[in-house]
Amino acid sequence: MRYALNIKDLQYLVAVHDLNSFSKAADHCFVSQPTLSGQLKKLETGLGAPLIERSTRKILFTPLGNKVVSQAREILQTVHKIKEIAKETDDPMAGDFHVGLIPTVGPFLLPKVIPAINKQFPKMNLFLYELQTEVLIDRLQKGELDAAILARLDWSEPLQEYDLYGEELMIAVSSNDPLASSSQPLSRSILDGRSVLMLEDGHCLRDQALGVCFAEGAEEDKRYQATSLDTLLHMVATGAGITLVPKLACSKKIPGVTYLSFNDPVPEREVIMITRKNCAREIALSALAEMIGNKIN
Repeated sequence: MRYALNIKDLQYLVAVHDLNSFSKAADHCFVSQPTLSGQLKKLETGLGAPLIERSTRKILFTPLGNKVVSQAREILQTVHKIKEIAKETDDPMAGDFHVGLIPTVGPFLLPKVIPAINKQFPKMNLFLYELQTEVLIDRLQKGELDAAILARLDWSEPLQEYDLYGEELMIAVSSNDPLASSSQPLSRSILDGRSVLMLEDGHCLRDQALGVCFAEGAEEDKRYQATSLDTLLHMVATGAGITLVPKLACSKKIPGVTYLSFNDPVPEREVIMITRKNCAREIALSALAEMIGNKIN
């Protein structure tokens, strides 16, 4: 008897692979675990080979299983693209949009643009996720996100980029620091010999700040690494050290913190929006990127 491959089975397979659990995959797919397990058994029978090694302790995918999962992702993304293309014939700006942002952008960008997005695109239903760069790109490639907003880096993946805005990196010091009284932009040479507070590994701002600071002879204060920019700035307020901050984040005033500019060459970063190549929602995402850029620049 011929086996008819169906989309649901591929969704179940990918869910088990990503969640490493039959029960969690069943919950994710809104079916019972026996239903999910039974359909995957049918899939294996239809293909004539096992895809998953089952045991009481762990789930392992066979080499064939990993290959099928990879192809299943592509098929599911294509199906999603077909559905979105159909939606765009009605209203490209309508429907659910899943957008991720890095933590050093989200809290400062969103309050400035969400009111405008709601006004300009009232039928756009945004789902927002704050995640680190590596996780954002992974979820984007899996089709779990429509777009990600982050700082420009060198990509190894084929991605579509939309320029949003550029922002300078400023220096945040305690208001009791002698530098706080400076009325003119500072030379980057003032970093020489200073100890600088940094975010923990995984934040792209950390890598950018390290590049600037190390070039000028500064050192990282390794006694403390913050999980958020907000925490880092509160550490600065106590006099624990100095740090580099994107200009948009300086709109958040924290008692005891003074923000200062550098003179030429001014360190800066480019904030962009990325999507998959040939993303089905290109019209909507291009319009969204243009609106954000106009609002910030």
